[in-house]
Amino acid sequence: MDRYICIHGHFYQPPRENPWLEAVELQYSAYPYHDWNERVAAECYAPNSTSRILEGENRIINIINNYGKISFDFGPTLLAWLEARAPETYQAILDADREGQSRFSGHGTAIAQAYNHVIMPLANRRDKFTQLTWGIKDFERRFKRLPEGLWLPETAVDLETLDIMAELGVKFTILAPHQAKRVRLMGSSDWNDVSGARIDPTRAYEASLPSGRKIGVFFYDGPMSRAVAFEGLLSSGEGFANRLIGGFSDRRDWPQVVHIATDGESYGHHHRWGDMALAYALNLIEAGNMARLTNYGEFLEKHPPTHEAEIIENTSWSCVHGIERWRANCGCNAGGHPGWSQEWRAALRRALDWLRDTVGWKYEQRAGQLLKDPWRARDGYVSLVMDRSPEAAWRFFADHAIRELNGEEVVTALKLLELQRHAMLMYTSCGWFFDELSGIETVQVIQYAGRVVQLAQDLFGDDIEDNFFRLLEVAKSNIPEHGDGRRIYEKFVRPTMIDLGKVAAHFAISSLFQQYPEKTRIYCYDVDVESGRDFACGKTKGIVGRARFTSAITRESEVISYSALQFGDHNIDAGVRKYRGKEAFEGMLEELSRTCVVADFPGTVRLLDKHFGPSTYSVRSLFRDQQNKVLNSILESSISEAESAYRQVYRSNYPLMRFLTELGNPLPVAFKAAAELVLNTDLRRALSAAAPDFEVIRNLLDDSALWKIELDTEGLAHVYRQTLERKISDFISKAEDLALLTEMESLVSLVRTLPFPVDIRQAQNSYFRKLKMVRQGQRQTGEGQKAADEWTAHFVALGEKLSVRVA
Repeated sequence: MDRYICIHGHFYQPPRENPWLEAVELQYSAYPYHDWNERVAAECYAPNSTSRILEGENRIINIINNYGKISFDFGPTLLAWLEARAPETYQAILDADREGQSRFSGHGTAIAQAYNHVIMPLANRRDKFTQLTWGIKDFERRFKRLPEGLWLPETAVDLETLDIMAELGVKFTILAPHQAKRVRLMGSSDWNDVSGARIDPTRAYEASLPSGRKIGVFFYDGPMSRAVAFEGLLSSGEGFANRLIGGFSDRRDWPQVVHIATDGESYGHHHRWGDMALAYALNLIEAGNMARLTNYGEFLEKHPPTHEAEIIENTSWSCVHGIERWRANCGCNAGGHPGWSQEWRAALRRALDWLRDTVGWKYEQRAGQLLKDPWRARDGYVSLVMDRSPEAAWRFFADHAIRELNGEEVVTALKLLELQRHAMLMYTSCGWFFDELSGIETVQVIQYAGRVVQLAQDLFGDDIEDNFFRLLEVAKSNIPEHGDGRRIYEKFVRPTMIDLGKVAAHFAISSLFQQYPEKTRIYCYDVDVESGRDFACGKTKGIVGRARFTSAITRESEVISYSALQFGDHNIDAGVRKYRGKEAFEGMLEELSRTCVVADFPGTVRLLDKHFGPSTYSVRSLFRDQQNKVLNSILESSISEAESAYRQVYRSNYPLMRFLTELGNPLPVAFKAAAELVLNTDLRRALSAAAPDFEVIRNLLDDSALWKIELDTEGLAHVYRQTLERKISDFISKAEDLALLTEMESLVSLVRTLPFPVDIRQAQNSYFRKLKMVRQGQRQTGEGQKAADEWTAHFVALGEKLSVRVA
């Protein structure tokens, strides 16, 4: 009988975004509950984010670029970020799906996912329909085809959700074996009880739905999937292959598919080198003709279900109590805090359910004055989420508006739709998954709720926030200083809330440190500068101006006057106000000119207070990423002075330090501190130089070893990895440059001698892509065979140094 193997990887991490900026920020680095390393953040899901997804997006390339051999699903928000910030990785994902189509009888390897990882059985029918519609539409836009399958968040399932999936054209989903209740041969009336994960996972099943529709269901191999995710099976590629093959049985008389499903992070993030074990296992299976690799779509077409299965509703793959992890103190948690309670889960869900239902009928009533069908419009709003261009907005309103809307009505309609979008985002599953109410995942969903509250008060003008607070107060934190949900909202959510005035203040303060063009984009806000003037009063510098600030999301727009003064270092005051007309603005500029000409500093401050009121904005008002840049700029001179002082101590006492070391005496603390700062600083600069000086680097490392200096190994590895990736990128674009090629050899050789590991996976991936091009004859060999042979020799040598098999 035919034997098939299918591996599925589930990729999902929600962006740690500021809902008011539609962007990822470093805002979470201040949370007491979490120790977040910003450098790690820069390597993960997004620059300046707090995602734990993978150790760099090149892990995704390694996993997906098992060349269309594995099945996978990606969360739409993750794909959106990859598209914008990691286009190479994003393209690899799309390419893998196309390669899968050519490999697997026209069936792509990608399947869809519900839009923002909502636990579907806990959603109302309306939200289920929109979540599935948005996930399918997003998939269709990216992969240029309709999805055959769809991954349910946490595999949480109920019949209503499956029915909507079938209605929308989804052919199959993947569930855990313990989610099967009973099975029977089609046409038979005899059911067999398979509860307790006793279902045979080696065939496809069909589930009958309340509407009369049907949908295919695959129940993955539970023990084997657990072994991959939690039991170290990926420690050996050969052992992994043998375990997969061991899933077949000669006693079965039907075409068998051995298939597993795990988080994609298993292959490399949770288990180091797991991506390589996966590649080795699949290659070994194919080379040995042990089984045929397939994906779910192909297997379902070739071997349609012969058996019907009933599911156990309200179950999932990650909660032994069903779906209680997302609504109760069921005992499931991340571990590590045995005395903590998760009673807050129920209180938080009640608060969000109340908020959803309260704004729901208000939305329907208000949107009904502008849109033909408010809920159908919400289903279609994903087209604008994916494309915020004016043309896309025009098409959307042409389809859904009851008539041609004026500018103010368009803003209102978009605010209403944004309210609904965030009313779904606030149910992202990870908000309940972990242990603590103040955790970053839970604060993220409360932030989404905060955006709902802000928009609701703007649109409906009621006391919704006070009522929401009363419900949040019931949710209690395990950390005494955080108190309850209301206090967490005030500490971590309210400070992140943004309106056009705050955008103007950010623009004013940051303009003291950088020159903006007349038209610029700050996150999701467009800024059109109409007038601006820099000025100085002694050592104090300032700026005053006016600009139109427009939200690219809601189209809300306003002309705002602004001012900012830097008194020195971090002492900055800024003010904003609605533009009051040309005459008032120019009068203010004239007054300002007179006070600055005579260096009347107190008069300047009084003048700005007069026009803008007492300052309410400072460096604290900057959005987090820009705040870090501004603080670095402010600190630059002070750090430079400190470094010079330490460098002087180091240089002046270098002979004495060597003498002490030769005698076996420990260095004085002051000397060692100076050496540590100087050597780490110099190494960081040497490793990140445009043309690294290898002799200088070796000497610095020798001195570090001599003084027994504690190197910033993580930071140094990070900067050298960046150097490697920059150089390999230069080489790929100018591959015929032999000097660049030989420099790459030296750079990679240095990796082997450094006293800390450097991640070279992205360099390996880039080299491998170039290798494929060379094999396909796409390299120009230059003039003469001798030059071509020399180039090839160096190229092969580089591959060997990168541990890439070239032959």
